[in-house]
Amino acid sequence: MTHTLLIVDDEPPARERLESLLSEMPDWDVVGSCATGSEALRLVEELEPAAVLLDIRMPGMSGIEAARHLATLSSPPAVVFTTAYDQYAVEAFDAQAVGYLLKPVRAERLRRALDQAARLSASQLREVARSGTEPATRRHIAARLGEQLRLIPLSDIALFRADQKYVCVVHAGGEDLIDESLRDLAEEFADSFVRIHRSILVNAANIESLDRDALGKYLIQLRGNPEPLPVSRRQVADVKRFLRGQTPPARSSP
Repeated sequence: MTHTLLIVDDEPPARERLESLLSEMPDWDVVGSCATGSEALRLVEELEPAAVLLDIRMPGMSGIEAARHLATLSSPPAVVFTTAYDQYAVEAFDAQAVGYLLKPVRAERLRRALDQAARLSASQLREVARSGTEPATRRHIAARLGEQLRLIPLSDIALFRADQKYVCVVHAGGEDLIDESLRDLAEEFADSFVRIHRSILVNAANIESLDRDALGKYLIQLRGNPEPLPVSRRQVADVKRFLRGQTPPARSSP
């Protein structure tokens, strides 16, 4: 049985080497290659490969971030990372049973990695991002629209709001639901988003003012949002601390 494969690496010689090695493996058919993480997402939707060889360090969107977005698909491809890191820098991959290949890639190691390639869960990739050497914070949020992914730049997002078992992303282009927890988002984006309520995170860059109404309740005014948002009493001190340039301590609320 022949399996389809997509190669993603920003260096043409690396892509050519992988294509050459795979040409000697009749059970793998290279259906495409590209140089960026964002292009990889588009090609995965178009070509539906069984597996992706994904470089970690690429300009724009890293391989780790691209894989995290791919993991939100209903039928994501198997992923094997390629990296120039030494053995000590890939402990995060080993700890999460995530497949990887050290460059320069050898034929036998490539064959074994593809034989063992697996679909990676969002939680596996989140832990790899936290403990790896690449930045853990994504630059985009991926929202699923059927079998398609919409990439929302983080800078376009006004707020995250818990919506039953999902999170609503309010952004410049409208609103989308994502299957992530507000707690994980608060931890990942602690440097740029602040929790103002148990169920709401706001983009600090969009805060115009923090005021009190006639009843003494605190309200935040966001740029582009006509209605002010209430700040819960529990979060007031954290919001003030954040606005003074100090990251508030992490809380365990969902």
